[in-house]
Amino acid sequence: MIGVHYQDGSKIQINLKVTALNFQQSDNRMVQRSNSENLQVLYEDNHLIVVNKRPGDIVQGDKTGDTSLSEITKEYLKTKYQKPGNVFLGVAHRLDRPTSGAVVFARTSKALPRLNKLFAEGETKKTYWAVVQKAPEKESGTLVHWLVRNPKQNKSYAHEKEVPNSKKAVLHYTLLKRLDNYFLLKISLETGRHHQIRAQLSAVGCTIKGDLKYGAARSNKDGSIHLHARELSFVHPVRKETVSFTAAPPDDPVWNACL
Repeated sequence: MIGVHYQDGSKIQINLKVTALNFQQSDNRMVQRSNSENLQVLYEDNHLIVVNKRPGDIVQGDKTGDTSLSEITKEYLKTKYQKPGNVFLGVAHRLDRPTSGAVVFARTSKALPRLNKLFAEGETKKTYWAVVQKAPEKESGTLVHWLVRNPKQNKSYAHEKEVPNSKKAVLHYTLLKRLDNYFLLKISLETGRHHQIRAQLSAVGCTIKGDLKYGAARSNKDGSIHLHARELSFVHPVRKETVSFTAAPPDDPVWNACL
């Protein structure tokens, strides 16, 4: 409540209702993040829930203390199904914080180890979209590098030949569309290494838009990078049938031009 006094001694009081919105401050601009009310659910059943992660969401809690997408999804389920106690939700895989796209969580303890095994053994099919600053030399091809991860920098370095402590990284790409100033690539992975797509594309001069860490000329206004987990498919851990999901990219001019 705010009181306002006038020169004649009169006084009025104004009640203000403040609504807390889930936004992230980035470069002095406000960016919407996921919450339990605006969560973009692509699919749910008794064993799984698949959501479309927004840039800036963290899949699982970390040292920042920010509310994670897993906790937000728990709250969504708790409210929707009016569950009185704790809600089980297992994290089977992750996406980098500045990226967006399809993320699957396990809703049961039966589904979680089976999902973990699918991802660990490469039995999932993941397709990404990447908007890059420079077109690759060929419109389609395969990139093979050996990546060395630097935990202190939270960064991976790509090498053309095997070096100590390196892991082989393989991806396939196709040029889908030429934009006015950028190029849209479709990426599929054979391996799942730390920052693999970001490091490998940067190594061949095709840095992802907004990815300062890997050599972009400038950041995106919202702190995101233009890397999106577009499609995800796997054998359902309980029903044993293939399920496939497609996630719409974020609503911005560059992504909209890709559609």
